[in-house]
Amino acid sequence: MTISINQLVKRYGSFTAVDHIDLQIPQGEICGLLGPNGAGKTTTIKCIAGLHGFDAGRIEVFGLDRGQEHRRIQQRIGLVPQEVALYEDLSAYENALFFGRMYGLRGQALRDGVKQALEFTELWERRDQRPKQYSGGMKRRLNIACALVHSPELIILDEPTVGIDPQSRNHILESIRELNRRGTTVLYTSHYMEEVEAICSRVAIIDHGRVIADGSKEEVKNLIAEEEQITVAADHISEATLEAIRNMSGVLAVTHEEATLRIAAQRQAVRVGQIIERLSAGGAELHSVQLEQPSLEGVFLTLTGRSLRD
Repeated sequence: MTISINQLVKRYGSFTAVDHIDLQIPQGEICGLLGPNGAGKTTTIKCIAGLHGFDAGRIEVFGLDRGQEHRRIQQRIGLVPQEVALYEDLSAYENALFFGRMYGLRGQALRDGVKQALEFTELWERRDQRPKQYSGGMKRRLNIACALVHSPELIILDEPTVGIDPQSRNHILESIRELNRRGTTVLYTSHYMEEVEAICSRVAIIDHGRVIADGSKEEVKNLIAEEEQITVAADHISEATLEAIRNMSGVLAVTHEEATLRIAAQRQAVRVGQIIERLSAGGAELHSVQLEQPSLEGVFLTLTGRSLRD
């Protein structure tokens, strides 16, 4: 297990930001940490990364106790904070060099790490420029490069695509996929649900300092998703066929408008093949069938009562 959190508590005076959180992140996963503003995501990340102490509970990273093995853990993780953390008066190369030293690299290993990180983020050709000469997207990429110089086994990214253009966002997301393909475990927070849907294999939802859902994307969706919708494009659907579909076990509602048939059904209670058989037997001319699965956005709204960007 790359990260193991047991009953984590973090307070700021009388306010409990993290309230007895339990969370397990296996090696090799891309885990999306979701929650409304103020839910406790960033505080949890800072505790994992060793930037904050905590009031109760236990955090293990690579099986090492966060409270006792700080230095050994730091050498194996990379952190990309929510705010761009760069030295504006240093070049991109010098920034990466500085952070590499902070992670304990020296000599040729440091120089190699800097080159590899800047090449990976496609900034090597502009390594002599300062961040003040970079676009917002390039600054974000340099922020990531500085966390990769020492080839971490775990990288933590706190909303790394905020405020950047779509091309830079796509570059960062593909870079994260590539890191994961190379064996890096990723902990990722975002306000963009579509990013989490696209790259994460695992999801944890935090609200009011507590984990309220945790598992694979499908497991999380299945927590509240009791219905699914089957949408059929077909011509010549008879009333008898519609009635036969309405009477199928598990079918909750059927609507038919022009050449579109929509069937609401209990989740996993009705097979698409059964619908196709009924339509074909009734002489319908079938064009397409689409099974719509529940989305993370819908699950999030149901569990928290809020939009992710609230």
